[in-house]
Amino acid sequence: MNRVFKALAEYFLKGVLVVAPLAGAIFLLYWLASTIDEALNLSDLIWNNPKTGEAMYIPGLGILTAVVMLLIAGIIVTNFITEPIKNWFNKWLNRLPLFNFLYFSIKDIAEAFVGDEKKFNEPVVVEINPHGYKKIGFITQRELSKLGYPDEVIVYFPMSYSIAGEVVVVPSKNVRPLGMNAKDAMKLIVSGGVSGLD
Repeated sequence: MNRVFKALAEYFLKGVLVVAPLAGAIFLLYWLASTIDEALNLSDLIWNNPKTGEAMYIPGLGILTAVVMLLIAGIIVTNFITEPIKNWFNKWLNRLPLFNFLYFSIKDIAEAFVGDEKKFNEPVVVEINPHGYKKIGFITQRELSKLGYPDEVIVYFPMSYSIAGEVVVVPSKNVRPLGMNAKDAMKLIVSGGVSGLD
């Protein structure tokens, strides 16, 4: 009888390992899509059911609205917004203390991952102490002469199972290339070393 329960428990755990990540990923994508759709879906304000006169909700219209808005914004910024306009806009934003902090922080994070100058594209191993303790991170700034540290670099160390991290200034001589692409390095760090070496 114990053997049967042990086998059932093993099957159950293997089922959890297969289903939990899949269900979690699907749930997060569904939650994100439904949140965006609900926030930007204006169909119930625009269309009414001709028979009942009640507002009509069209699923997916909010997502479509977001995609169209992002495309239009990209076209306008690429083709019509000049450098002086960008400078004026940034200068104006700098006058709004809390908003400018949030705006520029989100902007810098977005540009670090998907901008023209991706910041998290150089994974490295940093020797922290002479006893062999090392950390994996990403070089985000190589030139620190203006700060008075010409022989040092800034390395960002993401934390495992978290979106947080820490920024550290380290000597260039303690930094070595990791020898893997940025995507796999990030996966290795965020997963706590479990994945990314496949």
